[in-house]
Amino acid sequence: MRQIVLDTETTGLDPAEGHRIIEIGCVELINRRLTRNNFHQYLQPDREIDEGAVEVHGITNELLRDKPRFADIAGDLVGYIRGAELIIHNAPFDVGFLDHELRLWREDAEPVENLCRITDTLVMARSRHPGQRNSLDALCRRYGVDNSQRDLHGALLDAEILADLYLAMTGGQVSLSLFTQDAPGTGLVAEGLRRLVAQRRPLPVVRADGDELAAHNARLAAIDEASGGQCLWLKIWTR
Repeated sequence: MRQIVLDTETTGLDPAEGHRIIEIGCVELINRRLTRNNFHQYLQPDREIDEGAVEVHGITNELLRDKPRFADIAGDLVGYIRGAELIIHNAPFDVGFLDHELRLWREDAEPVENLCRITDTLVMARSRHPGQRNSLDALCRRYGVDNSQRDLHGALLDAEILADLYLAMTGGQVSLSLFTQDAPGTGLVAEGLRRLVAQRRPLPVVRADGDELAAHNARLAAIDEASGGQCLWLKIWTR
């Protein structure tokens, strides 16, 4: 199972007004494990960034002057996300911008929903926590995910935080494997368990003495009397 946790930063709020993507951050999960095969790119938008957007993410036009344009990395990005499940917080925003950029790149470019399955963690959070704040920061507090480095928004940092948050929201720890290098079909975990069982010493058996048995029987008799003859242990014992 390959999942890509994705986030973008943009010049503004609406691609219909000509706003563009200026940062893409992607974190790869395979079988719910971080692979560190991430995709991260700053982009030259060929337009000014809104002041309100700069206040959110801190990315300036000066920072982006020597960065590639979306068309320069579009093929690599499509190849990276194709066939994966995209995990996005407030997916319509990011997908809307990605589709806009893909259409500018190539008129016949497939929309993101044709390339990937999309899971929106904001929709997921709203269904689980109705009436509560479900921003990324609020969810981090709720699920105990560390976002202390998040002074400003950043696509890669937010994708990394969202990956941790998604794993916490959908089950937390996902494997009790005793070995980190096991692979499907290798039998490493099963073999390791067999070795542990073989090496374990037999557990000692401590039997009750006469006084302990007498006290036990007296307690059962008291329970049976108080329950009107319904002491289950006596019924099982005397079968």
